[in-house]
Amino acid sequence: MRTFLVVMDETAEARQALRFAAKRAANTGASVHIIAIVQPQNFNAFGAVQATIEQEARDRAEVIANGAAGALINESGKLPTITVKVGEGQAIIRDYLNENSDVAALVLGAATDGGPGPLVSHFAANAGSLPCPLYIVPGSFTDDDIDNLT
Repeated sequence: MRTFLVVMDETAEARQALRFAAKRAANTGASVHIIAIVQPQNFNAFGAVQATIEQEARDRAEVIANGAAGALINESGKLPTITVKVGEGQAIIRDYLNENSDVAALVLGAATDGGPGPLVSHFAANAGSLPCPLYIVPGSFTDDDIDNLT
């Protein structure tokens, strides 16, 4: 089955990317896969403290992804697949795309202010080497804007 891959975090643009992916999936008979990425911790603490900090970050990512999944189910009636990975976002996404030929598109959201974000910048600059299309949903898009596109 074709899959729309969405990277989920706490931002409004990620929620808009998820809405777009959910609508496209519903209209094309595809599924949605949500990846929540936990960045590696940049400091060293005592073993138990470090493990606790990393587990809290992972738990937070799972809460965000599950909340997004609930919104997706309410919106489209589709149950997404959820994955939480620890590591550098670009590498995790590139590995996932290379290992899963069923991905119909990578869907990312661009921020409304400041730069577009590191994932959008990286994948837009390397879109020619991706194994699937890249959709970038502007963070300024309203729900109506997305509904009109899909």
